[in-house]
Amino acid sequence: MISYLIVCPLLFLAGLVDSIAGGGGLISLPAYVFTGIPMHLAIGTNKLSSTMGTTISTARYLKNGYIRGGTMIRIALLSVMASLAGSTIGSSLSMRMSEQVLKNLMIPILFVTAFYVLRNKNLGDVTARKPLSDALTTLVATAAAFVIGTYDGIYGPGTGTFLILVLTGVARLEIRKAAALTKVINLASNVAALTNFLINGNVNYRLGLVAGCFCIAGNYLGAGLVIHNGQRFVRPLVMVVLVILFIKIISGM
Repeated sequence: MISYLIVCPLLFLAGLVDSIAGGGGLISLPAYVFTGIPMHLAIGTNKLSSTMGTTISTARYLKNGYIRGGTMIRIALLSVMASLAGSTIGSSLSMRMSEQVLKNLMIPILFVTAFYVLRNKNLGDVTARKPLSDALTTLVATAAAFVIGTYDGIYGPGTGTFLILVLTGVARLEIRKAAALTKVINLASNVAALTNFLINGNVNYRLGLVAGCFCIAGNYLGAGLVIHNGQRFVRPLVMVVLVILFIKIISGM
């Protein structure tokens, strides 16, 4: 019961943050680890609950039409395939790869990302920049889905944040479309990784399913906030997520 009291409220908060700016794993994964379950089991259980929550926020974005039209549908389909492939590779590597190597790579990435967010006051504002061609947008989104999907399979925290930054900053998508595409890509990577962890028996079903219900509630609320006033919430939350991730890596949590 203590495990549920610790994990469930934190999973609600994780779902809320993840649906707006990504990075819910920064909250949810440590919550599982804090209960004392082994790391691989914590990662697998976290994938179960996060998949449940991401499914709901993805459905809400799709319902509001942010992935509509031939171009966005094509981008989404190609990105999903790339994300599935990357996450399958990443989750297979996660059992063999040293976590310290990943942490060492993440530190310079975080500094560059934070610098970009601080300089870019028009994050997700397509009126401030000339949009890319459909072909180039598709290429950027697909490449990001594969690379970041691979990272999500290996470890995960910060995946949604990195996707949003690439899709708004490099692919130049409007923030609501970027958030919707991020959820679609992230859902695909979660499903692929979860499948791998299920096959290897690294999921606590009971805790993951109950916590997943709280994650669903947080994702539903957060998706609504982005839909109604997206740009106002995303930039500050991205910075908060990056700071937490940096502290997490430095402290060795």
